[in-house]
Amino acid sequence: MRLCRPLVAVLGGLALALTTTGSALAADDAFLWIGPKGKLYALDNPPARKCLNMAQEARAARNATKKPLVVYTHKQCKGTATRLAPGKSAPSGSRFASIVFDPR
Repeated sequence: MRLCRPLVAVLGGLALALTTTGSALAADDAFLWIGPKGKLYALDNPPARKCLNMAQEARAARNATKKPLVVYTHKQCKGTATRLAPGKSAPSGSRFASIVFDPR
């Protein structure tokens, strides 16, 4: 799983680079969530079938992709799993620590 560490670092960097507010995040095929200090984050075209750990606080997952995804309460895709179909959102207060896009 050491190969995923650079990907997690890139994911964290992308999250920071894509930080924005308002309706600018209404893009198709994006994963949206709320991070530290209530900021909205997005990841466009996420990789499929790879467990990604969140680098910082993450809650209120929203699946705006065209594929299902699963968020987990713990890193390494462990803990309680919540499956989100395309267009669905997790409850606003629900936190997650890792995610898999388009799981098998």
